[in-house]
Amino acid sequence: MFGARLKELRLEKDMTQAELGNILNLSQRSISQYEIGIRFPDEATINAIATFFDVTTDFLFGRTKIKNIYKF
Repeated sequence: MFGARLKELRLEKDMTQAELGNILNLSQRSISQYEIGIRFPDEATINAIATFFDVTTDFLFGRTKIKNIYKF
């Protein structure tokens, strides 16, 4: 679920994997591997992704369909 959510959020912002990687100080390959489920990011990277996309980690992990419960 994490990979699918990451890809969904990236595409909503019309970003390439390389562009997202540059913002998060990661390689395009790392983003690709996260999206297809080969690799999983560490805690700091998960938090950076959630912060960048303004979503909760619960949304990233597929625990909820609500992107950010703190935004109205």
